[in-house]
Formats: sequence, C-alpha cells, structure tokens
Amino acid sequence: MRQWRLIYDPPTAGAHNMALDEAILAAVGTGDAPPTLRFYDWQPACLSLGYGQRAREADLDRLRERGWDIVRRPTGGRAILHTRELTYSLALPLDHPIAAGGIVESYQRISRALIAGLNTLTGSAVELRADPAQPDAPITPVCFETPSHYEITVGGKKLIGSAQVRRKNTMLQHGSLPLWGDIADICAVLAYPDEPAREQSKRDVRAHACTLFDAVGVEIPFAHVAEALCAGITSTFEITFSEVSLSPAESAHAERLTAEVYASDEWTFRR
Repeated sequence: MRQWRLIYDPPTAGAHNMALDEAILAAVGTGDAPPTLRFYDWQPACLSLGYGQRAREADLDRLRERGWDIVRRPTGGRAILHTRELTYSLALPLDHPIAAGGIVESYQRISRALIAGLNTLTGSAVELRADPAQPDAPITPVCFETPSHYEITVGGKKLIGSAQVRRKNTMLQHGSLPLWGDIADICAVLAYPDEPAREQSKRDVRAHACTLFDAVGVEIPFAHVAEALCAGITSTFEITFSEVSLSPAESAHAERLTAEVYASDEWTFRR
C-alpha cells in the first residue's frame, strides 16, 4: 500500500483518457496493479461532462467549429474544458486508509496532499476551503463556477476541480488544474439562451475560479507542476512511487473501452 505506481502520459483524446483511467481502476480492483497516480493532458481540447450531466448543456455546433472534442466522465460533477491544464487521476482500493469513510473525507485527505505540493510553487497561497458547499447554491453547467465540498482555492477562487467515483472495491478521483489562459473559455461551447447570458456566465466563472498563472503570475510548465504534486502526495501519505507504463492488458482494455464506451454517442449522449 505504500508503493504506488506513477504514470506520465502524453496528450491524447478525451475518450481515450477516460478509458485509460477506467482500465487502471479495473486493474487496481483486481489486484493486478498497485495504487496508481496518473498525470495527463488532452489533445485536442475537450469538453467533459459529469456522469449525470445533461448533454444538451453543451453546444455541439460551437465545439465542432473549434475542432474540440466532447466526452462524458465516469465521475460526477459539472462540465470542464480541458485545455492548457494538468489532469491527475488517482485509483485506490476502497480498503486503503485514504479512501476510509465517505467521499468527502477522502476528498479532504487528497486535497491536503495536493495543496502541500502546490504551495511549493505558490508560496503557501493555496488553501482548503473550510466551509462545505451551501445547499442553496445555484447549479450551473460549469464545474469551476459551482461551489463544492472543501475545494482547493487561491484567494477564495477555485483552482482545482475534482470528482470521484466509487465502484465495488475501488475508487477513482481525478481533477483538472488549469495552468494558464482564460478560465472562462468553457463558456464558448456551452448552451445559453442568449449572448447576454453567456457573457454573464463568463464574468461569474472569472469571479469564482482562476488558473495557476493567475495565482503566481508566471507560466509553470506541466512537468514542474506534476513534480510538485507528486512530492506533496509523497510527503503527505508517506509513500514511494515507481514510474512505469501501463501493462499490455491495461492498454488493451483501454482500447476496448475507448471504442465501445467513451467514444460512443450512446455513452456521451446518454442523458
């Protein structure tokens, strides 16, 4: 349990990224792989919908115009535009101490480890929001516009959007850390009743969320951010990493999941 696997993946399409996460989760569940931390990026840019989110909240014409993908995640939450970011995923057995209790408890533990890493880059500017989400908070299509339990913030603005799913004996948590650019770019590919509503949503997203560049004033390369997060997790949980690739069985499983699930309209537009 203290020897984890670390995977750095090159940018790939959204459907393949989600399939890789699920294939890793399955291998961890059968005991064929240890707890696994994966860092990755997306090519092309991709709008991901939460598991239960309605597909009609995406504007497919605007996505096509920009050459951007759309995919549905296995985890919940709201929409995220994956571009100019670092994404992490963490697959653990449910009997691991980090997964103990409910989703919120494990979310807090993982958040503290991520913060420990990020604060080596930001000079202790990153913190864990102390209060849980308010039950009467408005529900919007955008993950970074929606308050959630114990989110990671800088100056009161959300920095990482994370979500979790639990299966019979495993859990998967993944999250998006925007590195630079306009955090409100997602509003260009969501459906709004009119343009004033779109512009208002952009203002709301910028008011509630930020990129790492916004926090520190410089562009920090993907590899440096991944290294910092890895160090935070290592020190917080007192574990060691072995940097390896997926097994051939995991790769084959991911290819099947890409074709049969995550790249299929039946999955993406299930709601």
